[in-house]
Amino acid sequence: MKLLIETPTWLGDAVMASGAVDKLIKNLKPSEVILFGSKVSCEVLQREEITKIIIDDTKKGNRFLNILKKSKELKADVGVSFRSHFYSKMLMKISAKKSFVYKNRYSGHQVEKYNKFIDDVLKKDLPVIAPKLYFKPKKYKKQTLGINPGATYGSAKRWYPEEFAKVANVLGERYDVIIFGGPGEEEIAYEIEKNLTISNYQNLCGKLSIKELAEHIGGVSLFITNDSGPMHIAAAYNVPIVALFGPTRYDETSPYSPNHKIVTKNLECAPCMKRECPLGHHACMKEIKAQDVLKAVKELV
Repeated sequence: MKLLIETPTWLGDAVMASGAVDKLIKNLKPSEVILFGSKVSCEVLQREEITKIIIDDTKKGNRFLNILKKSKELKADVGVSFRSHFYSKMLMKISAKKSFVYKNRYSGHQVEKYNKFIDDVLKKDLPVIAPKLYFKPKKYKKQTLGINPGATYGSAKRWYPEEFAKVANVLGERYDVIIFGGPGEEEIAYEIEKNLTISNYQNLCGKLSIKELAEHIGGVSLFITNDSGPMHIAAAYNVPIVALFGPTRYDETSPYSPNHKIVTKNLECAPCMKRECPLGHHACMKEIKAQDVLKAVKELV
């Protein structure tokens, strides 16, 4: 049996879906698995059962025609899409003999929502499988702190570089420090670097593949981060996490791991779920100070 899986678009969503993907593959036991989706999602969901990866490039040009063409590469017996878009429904319908498309009708954490979706596909009521990645964590010579100042969705989710630097300067006495981040976030990482008074740090922002990012994050002793894809990678490895939340719903997208602390101001205007602060003051993140994060670190580790 050939299984087609369309991944979520964003890195964090893909990591949160990884346990559900695990559940799907283990229960259906397909002879072939095609993974279709964004480059970052396909990279982070790599595992030995995947026989073919096809990157979604259908947005370039006429998407309707591109999907018709792409469906010829994606022929499968069963198609499962973790997206709810119209084009996903279309793609699954014409590519697979039997198809299932995610509907945002479930409640709870996003990890649980994806698991419930797969339970519906399998017609079973199974325990939730937490996110799991298959890259081997890096071994560091010394306790290492990872900080992740970026957040792909928008600036509203980002804490301030100078505050990250204050935290790193204090914790740098105990930990080596690594600054993480993706392409396009180099300026934020550089702003942190300019404010550091320690020398035992590396700036790896924009320098790692998804596999390398997972390996590096998986081996750190502590991770301080905005609500982001790397945050969910850390959770998949059960790394101790201090996560900063402002405009997003931490009840739905917090690290799916018991080993974390949330730092948030719980303002009346939050969660607004906007890419940029609609009120212009960004108080939900601006009011979080370095001492709040250091307090959370102390309580966690």
